[in-house]
Amino acid sequence: MKQRLVASVHEKSDLLMREGGYTNAACSSPCIDEGVLDSPPKCETFSKVSIIPLVFLIFYEVSGGPFGVEDSVKAAGPLLALVGFLVFPLIWSVPEALITAELGTMFPENGGYVVWVASALGPFWGFQQGWVKWLSGVIDNALYPVLFLDYVKSAIPSLADGFPRMAAVLALTVGLTFMNYRGLTIVGWAAILLGVFSLLPFLFMGLVAIPNLEASRWFVVDVNHVDWGLYLNTLFWNLNYWDSISTLAGEVENPSRTLPKALFYALILVVLGYFFPLLIGTGAVQLDRELWTDGYFSDIAEILGGVWLRFWIQGASAVSNMGMFLAEMSSDSFQLLGMADRGMLPEIFGKRSRYGTPLLGILFSSMGVILLSCLSFQEIVAAENFLYCFGMLVEFIAFLKLRIDHPSVSRPYKIPLGTTGAVLMCIPPTLLIFVVLALASYKVMLLSIIALLFGFMLQPCLLYCEKKNWFRFSVSSNLPDGSGYRSINEV
Repeated sequence: MKQRLVASVHEKSDLLMREGGYTNAACSSPCIDEGVLDSPPKCETFSKVSIIPLVFLIFYEVSGGPFGVEDSVKAAGPLLALVGFLVFPLIWSVPEALITAELGTMFPENGGYVVWVASALGPFWGFQQGWVKWLSGVIDNALYPVLFLDYVKSAIPSLADGFPRMAAVLALTVGLTFMNYRGLTIVGWAAILLGVFSLLPFLFMGLVAIPNLEASRWFVVDVNHVDWGLYLNTLFWNLNYWDSISTLAGEVENPSRTLPKALFYALILVVLGYFFPLLIGTGAVQLDRELWTDGYFSDIAEILGGVWLRFWIQGASAVSNMGMFLAEMSSDSFQLLGMADRGMLPEIFGKRSRYGTPLLGILFSSMGVILLSCLSFQEIVAAENFLYCFGMLVEFIAFLKLRIDHPSVSRPYKIPLGTTGAVLMCIPPTLLIFVVLALASYKVMLLSIIALLFGFMLQPCLLYCEKKNWFRFSVSSNLPDGSGYRSINEV
């Protein structure tokens, strides 16, 4: 990279804007514009997220509890399901969490992986990363109303389909979107309460299941009757998205210390939150693989503990899906805000409400959820996984390129591996990505490729809009001066 001397923060922003193809019409004010026309903008300091709420935000970004893992038993039987949720985290979750810890502390700002890729591969690929990961996040968020209704439709049959189901999806989306609008701090502490409530019934189910446990049921396997596509998609969906928390790193209290610790604690919580319920469910009831689909844990609860435990599991599913929705929307909306701060999206995406939340980002994300909620659970998982795989391939490349090209840039947390070790760490998850992509149906593959091509066209269109002054683009002057992105581009 050519030597560049920059005299001021605004000149640095000009340089980044030229590299991205945008002109710096005016840097965004560090003050928060509340969108009130009859009063001047006010500067406000919003509360940062501390470690305990951050742990549960990550927990909900990735998991939210065992709701949705049932298909792994249907696809492969008890043994492979249990082994999968122990081995898969080592292959995928640990490397992704480590990369998130290193790059999230290297770039302590909103936007996360978008900034990582832009600094390593250039603004075009940074934008593509933002488009693909935002779209996969919105698709992922569309799952949660579906999962919620799948759990309660046995108690309220009218919610199974038709207008009542559509109305319920809309009401859920609107209500949870409003909670997200009210502030990230509220979302974080709500995640703690929701997380405790959603995991407690499985502890009770484990206690009442002890007399019924038969260890032989855990070792049932039939490799000739395994739906590998459903099996891997279920594991992959339930154990990814560790990098999502990076998109709101700018809202975290002391991210260089807090983020790595929170990722570690969340990893333990997620693995236990999957393995223990599967251990109880497969060991305590007679196996019928066809029954193991989303919502089946509530049936197991009724068998073991009665109607009261079934209702508790259904209630836990409801609040779990609320927590996952809130965490995912926070990540998606702050990602758009971070992209606007870097001049990749129109400046209006960087505007915040009086609660510090990104208004337009929340609106766009909620609209996407409503449009996609009509798809089935399996279709949503497969489409989301395909797009997410593409984004993760780009992310791994960016991680390795930053390690090779900029080894001396400050990394408050650094994975204790050299360049060769970092490459070797990325090989198993990369191979897994290609397996997941190969197992996708032609329908999912076609729709995903169309989505990718749309992103390739969208960025030049935005450049044209900026050139015609149809939208205003700028680099925020409120970005952290010590971020890795600035350090790299000042070398």
